[in-house]
This record gives sequence, structure tokens and C-alpha cells, in this order.
Amino acid sequence: MTTNTTTGRPPRLFGRDGELAAVAALSERLRSGRSGVLLVAGEPGLGRTALLDRAAGDFDAGPVLHTRAAPAEHHLDHSGVHALLSSAPEPATPPAAVLRTGLPPTGLLDLLRRTSRHRPLLVCVDDAHLWDPRSRAALGFAARRVESVPAVGLLLSVAGHRAGAPDFAGLPALRLAPLAEQATGALLDELTGGAADPLVREELLYAAEGNPALLTALVDRLSAAQLAGHAPLPRPLADGPALMRVVGGRLAELPTATRDLLLLVAAAHEQHPDGAGADAALVLRAARAAGLDPAALDAAEAAGVARGAGNRIRFDDPLVRRAVRLGAPLSRRRAAHTLLAAVLDGDRNRLAHLSHRALAADGPDTRLADRLASAAAAPDIRARPLQRSLALARAADLTATAGARAARLTAAAEYARLGGRPRRARELLAAAREGAPAHQGLRGSVELVCGTLALRDGPVGDAHEALLLAAALLQPYDPDGAWGARFGAMEAAWAAGDVPSCLAALGESPVAPGHDDFRAGMLAALGGRFGEARGPLRRLLERAGDDDDPVRLLRAGVAALVLGDIAAACHVNARALAAARAHDFASLVPQALEHLAYAELRAGRHARARAHAEEGLRAAHHAGQRNVVAHHHAALALVASIEGDGTALTAHADAALAIAGRHGLAQAATLAEWARARADLGRGLSLDAAARLGPLVRPGHRRGHFAVRMLMAPCFVEATVLAGEPGADTGTAVEEFARWAALGADPQAPAQLARCRALLAPPAEAEPLYAYALTRHERAGGDFERARTLLLYGKWLRRRRRPREARGRLKDALYAFERAGATVWADQTRAELRATGAAAAREGAGPLACLTPQQLRIARCVAEGATNREVALRLSISPRTVDHHLRNVFALLGVRSRVELSRLVSREEESLVEERNSAGPGQRREVPRSG
Repeated sequence: MTTNTTTGRPPRLFGRDGELAAVAALSERLRSGRSGVLLVAGEPGLGRTALLDRAAGDFDAGPVLHTRAAPAEHHLDHSGVHALLSSAPEPATPPAAVLRTGLPPTGLLDLLRRTSRHRPLLVCVDDAHLWDPRSRAALGFAARRVESVPAVGLLLSVAGHRAGAPDFAGLPALRLAPLAEQATGALLDELTGGAADPLVREELLYAAEGNPALLTALVDRLSAAQLAGHAPLPRPLADGPALMRVVGGRLAELPTATRDLLLLVAAAHEQHPDGAGADAALVLRAARAAGLDPAALDAAEAAGVARGAGNRIRFDDPLVRRAVRLGAPLSRRRAAHTLLAAVLDGDRNRLAHLSHRALAADGPDTRLADRLASAAAAPDIRARPLQRSLALARAADLTATAGARAARLTAAAEYARLGGRPRRARELLAAAREGAPAHQGLRGSVELVCGTLALRDGPVGDAHEALLLAAALLQPYDPDGAWGARFGAMEAAWAAGDVPSCLAALGESPVAPGHDDFRAGMLAALGGRFGEARGPLRRLLERAGDDDDPVRLLRAGVAALVLGDIAAACHVNARALAAARAHDFASLVPQALEHLAYAELRAGRHARARAHAEEGLRAAHHAGQRNVVAHHHAALALVASIEGDGTALTAHADAALAIAGRHGLAQAATLAEWARARADLGRGLSLDAAARLGPLVRPGHRRGHFAVRMLMAPCFVEATVLAGEPGADTGTAVEEFARWAALGADPQAPAQLARCRALLAPPAEAEPLYAYALTRHERAGGDFERARTLLLYGKWLRRRRRPREARGRLKDALYAFERAGATVWADQTRAELRATGAAAAREGAGPLACLTPQQLRIARCVAEGATNREVALRLSISPRTVDHHLRNVFALLGVRSRVELSRLVSREEESLVEERNSAGPGQRREVPRSG
């Protein structure tokens, strides 16, 4: 047992602000005379020891007892308590007496009471699960009763799998997770002094998997030349010794038979690189063939290393699995694969059998390589993309011919890409390029995979050029592949907002069968000839009904959106999502969810769009697809602009724009800016909305994305009219939108066009236009857009001094906004209702109750920081009227400045929020918000 009293500078921790705050809260309890306990649980290398060292070093209110368990003393009764007392400068009881006489159940608690001597005492026990059973029981008893003594704090650390053990059950627990990328990067910069080459830095962060101890071990392994990128990195970067340095302690105490069995589990797990676990029946058959008792796995389960889960055996920590495999000598790894191959049925499990044979081979084997590559590509074999990728890569290792080896590595890269492992795909492509294969078709295949990877995670301009090169190289050898590359190049140009490049990608080359309708339809649509586009795109949609290929279904979903058939777009993209999941194409799932989220947004189903985009965001992060991440952030920003969540809107819009700026994603950037403008419009900030939208809808080099401009036009018209600044740009936007609506590509466009014209029309002409807009909304469906028209119509009626008619329209709008989940727009509608004199809600009995509805609205706007002119624009009244009402507000409330008014309104609304939150079921009161 090792002990220490902490001195010197506490260690610096990265990415542990929440954990440090929890420890600081425990220290504050001690300073105030109260006691407490905190259990820190985590896997090896995540920083349990560093956190305890930091806590002990920071504590200055009293003595600190700090000890760390030693496995060698696990069987010595009371050795843990002995070590703890030995760390005290003046222990109340001699440590040797504990070893001689032992402790009663309350003994440790009594010792801590006497040791503290009426001062705050912090007790830090690292690896408490490794204490001997008697000491551990005493520690658990003391932790559960610690509040019976004053100012004693217990900070204990245990392995993650021991947090629920009986001795520690029920204690407040803090679980350490791997560090986030930003925190891991900060640690790496400190370890290297910022000297790591950017590409080397990226490799280190990926290999460390957020484990600070492993990152430290990897940096220690590299020379200065390797860190600077001047010398090649070792492969694998996280090798056996580095992994064993971090997690070897969990394996060292296991019996030899258990470690042998775990090597079989790790070898079998290689056939399931997606983390599903090893086939338990296969492992047990191999274990019996090797004379190993399957019960040897019990020790691994007890140590929290691996465990059975149904028909699988899984490692609790992926780093331990990698350490078991890479830490074993190559001869033992090959022997494990030989055993597994021997007990597999070569006919029923052809791919797995051949894969294990290949992994056991000690040199090139042309016949085995050919058989394995054939099995990996066979459509009748059920296998996931990552399994096929692994098999093809191993077949390439056994292949002597450079061209065949490069072809197999390229195919392995494509399957790795489909399986959602872009980094692995790039590694395989780099290997395929070695030796510079001269065959043009093979070069085209390499460029196709490379360009497709860049399309999802990189500058889309680079992806466009790589895919065009792939198409040119593949055309004589693989026409289908060439057209796949052209369609990918078109998608890259679409994301960049470059119509000429979209048209150029579709080109003049002969069309391979099956691709002509999509090409002809998109060429016509991009050229503005929607009449010509309908026929081929409609045929494409009809064929999608019987298709299960996710790539073709995604193209059909694009066709449906171009046609304006939103119901079909939702249906086909949902089918594409199901097909991608059925084929285990992890790289296509985020894209299918992106298309589905946009379709749901166009349908006005914002809650569904949010659900799809949130799932897609997680899937895109997992698949390493930053461009798709940006699109999902943009979709979530659009949803937040409807729901009124300002914090979420800012976070998602900023995230989308950060990626879009680097990678040239004009569509994602335009959508994010539209979301911000629409949120401004919902809050009544029409000037801000008009300023944001103006550059995006006006002609010129700064215009927004071509496929989004017309969708934003109605918002721009509304914003300029409400801001009192409709100019030539507004009229131009309406006329351009009219031409768009006539094409029939957007079911909402006719109603929105009538609404725009009503906003600009003289009073005598506006009302029929509003009525016509509502009629067209009934045909198109969608609560949100109809509610916006009702809100604007209600405002118009109120300004015409027709409050009873306005109330009817506004109530309809309110209920529609509530159904659509459009919180901020519902708030605006409630404010309009109050301005008509409708008693929409009790306003409370506070100082604001003396104000009229119009005065209340003005007071709230001023409290938010709006100027008189901004208030006038927001409420559709004159600045003179605002000034008149504001003077009366000041007099009624007894305030003399806008600052005093802001404080009074803030206090009143906080009081109403508290009252609403404390009301019982069925008694909640509406808290009016500013309009």
C-alpha cells in the first residue's frame, strides 16, 4: 500500500470542469462544518488519480489523508486502514494497532472523528476497490454514516465496474467519461508544447479516444521528428506496449487461462469491428479445442474486463480489447485465429472461416487471397460492410501482384466508407496509392472513393473536382461508376450553390441505362424548364416504390423535393433511411435523415423534423461527416426559429456556419441565416430580419443558395413591409416569387404569393388577397404558414379598427401556432390579441396590472432594449404614439427612466413565472410574454 500527503503544485486537468466543481462543492461543505462523500468511478486512464491529486492539493482548510491501494496487499486484513492512518502526520491511533487488533464496524468512523480534531478533514482513497475486504467494508460503512461526524469528507475512486459493488452502493457517484475532442486537444498541446504537426495531431487525437493516459503514452512513444511530421508514424500508433501501459493492470492479475481465453475473444471480435462483440458459441468451441475451461471467463467478469451478453462476449472497455490483442506476441495471435478457423464450418460460415485463415497466415498466399476476396464480394453472403472491408484488406495483404492488391484495398476502402469508417477508408486508399497503379480504371475507382469521402467531410469544391476526374477515368471501363461519380459531383456543386457546375457535372456523355431519367430531369430543372423535368422525375419516383437500393432512393427523394411533392419526399426518404439501415450502410443513414428532416420542414412538421435532425446529427458525428453535421445543425436552427428557443438557435446556426465557411457549403449557410432572420421576424424584429435576408434574396454575387432563395422570399417581403421600408427590392422579390410559384414546384407558394401581395396592396385590395391566400392554404396544408397569414390578416384588421374580426383571425392563428409548436409566434399572436382588448390571460395583480394592453406591450418592448422607432415598427404604430404611451407608462408606474422600467418589468415577469411554476395541476396560469 502506497501513501502520501500531497504537497507541491496540483496537476492541471483538462475538460473536467464539472467534476472539479463537484469536488469543490464537497470541500465547501467541509469548510462550513458539514460532512459529505463523493465516489469517482471511471475506466483506467481517464484521470481518477489526477482528480484526487488535484482535490488533495487544493484543499487548505485542514489536514488531508491521501492513499492509493496496492493490489499486492489485497489479502492482508486491515491493510487499507493501516495505510490510511499512516498518511496522517499525527494519527489518533497507531497504525500498527489496527493490524494487531482489527476494527469494529464503526472503528474507521471513530478514528476519522478523532483524527480531524474539530478541523475539516479530507480523506482521499484512490482505487478503493482494491483495498482488502475488511478495510473496504469499514470504508463503505464510514461513507454511509459520515454525516454523523462534523466536517469529514470522503473522496473515493473506484474502477467503473465497481461503482455498484455492495461496499459502495448508494453513494453519490461521479462517472468519468472520455475527454471531449477540444479538451483532448488542449492536453495534447500542453504535452507537446504545440509542436505537433496538424496531421500528426489529428492522428494522435483519434488513436487516444479521449483517454488522457493513452494520449500521454502515445506522445512519449514518438520522436521529435515524428511529432513534427518529418518522419513516418509507427503503425499501429497505439500498439500493445502503449495500451498495456494504460490498462495492463487490469489484466496482470488475471489467471493465465483467463488471459488465453480473452485472446480468443479478441480474435473472434475482429470479425465484428462495429463493436457487436465476439460470437460466444464460436469462442467456447475454440476454447474447448485448446483445452481451456470456459469457466475461466468468470475471472474476467469479476475483474470487469469482459462478460457474456446473450450470444456475445463483449469487453467492457475497447482499449482493453485492443491491449489483449496487440499485447500478445504475433505467434499467439495467429494461433488464436487458427483455432477459430478450425472450429468454423467452412461452408456455412465461408467469409469468417476464410478471414480467420487469412489472419493466421504468415505470408502471401495467392489462392487463399483469391478465395477470400471472392467471398467478401459475394452478394449471397450475409455480411456487414465493415466485415467485407476487413476481409478485402486481409486479402490484399496476402496478394503479391501490385495491381490486384491495390484493387482489393480500394474495394476495402469503399466498404469501410459505407460502414461509416472514413478514417479507415482513407488509410486503405493511401495504401492502394502506394506503387502508383497505372491502370486508369483503378485510378478512377480510387478517386471515386476519395471524392465521395470529401463530399461528406471536406471542401465540396475539392470533392467536385475529384469526382469529375473519377468520372473521366472510369467512363471507358465502368459507365455505372462514372455516372455515380458525376451525380456526386453535381451534389457537391449543389451544396456549393454553383448551378453552372451542376450542369457541367451532368455533362454530355452517353447515359448508362437506369440513369437517364435522373439526369434529364435534373438538367431541365436546373435550367428552369420544370415542364420538361416533371416527366422523367415522376418516372423516377414511380420506380422508387419497388426499390430497396438506398442510393437510388435518395436520388428519388431529391426528385420529389424538386417536383414539390412533399408527401412523396417524406415517404421516399423514409424508405431510403430504412434501406440504409437494412444494408448496414452507416455512411448513408445521416444523409437519409438530413433529406427526411428537410422534407418534414417543408411539410410544416417541425417536431418530426427536429427528431430526425437530432438523430442525424448524432449519426453524422459518429460517421465523421462534418458536412452532413452542418446541414443537420441548419435544420435544427430552422426548427428553433419556429419553436422560439433562442439558445438552441444560436448554437445550431453558429455550428452550421462554422463548418459551412470552411467547406464551402452555401446551402447550409443560407439555411442557417434564414433561421436567424425568421427568429427575428417571430420576435417582431422586422428591421433585423430584413437586413439579414436582403443579401440572400437580392440578385448579385452575395445572393443566397439558388434552391433556398425563393423559399426565403415571403419572409423578406414580410420583414420589409413590417419594418416600414418596402422598396424596389421588395417588389422585385415578389415578381420573381410569382414566376417561381407559377412553376408549381412549391405547394405553399401560391398562398404565400397572395399574402405578399396583400402586404403591399392598398387597403381596398388587401382583404380579398388575404382571403384568397387562406383558400390556397387549405389546399396546400401546413398549419404554420396558414397561421402566419392569419396573424398578418389579424394585424391588418386591427389597424383598420375592426377588433372583433381581428380577434377571430388571431385566435385561429394562435391555435394553429400552438399545434405547430411555434412558441415565439404564438407569443406574438397573444400580444396582438391583447391589443384588440381580448382577455387572453390574467395579467396578475402586480404594478403592471394598471396598464392597458397597448401600454403593457410597449413597456415590455422597451424593457427588452428596443428604441421608440423599433417599438413602433414591431407594433405597427407610429413613433409619436409610442412616445405618448410611454410617458403615461412612466407616470402610472412611478418610474423615471427606461432602466427603472426594465427592472420593474423583469421583477414582475419573474414573479409570474414563479407563480406559474408553483401552481398545482390544472391551476397553472399563463405568463404573458412580450409581443
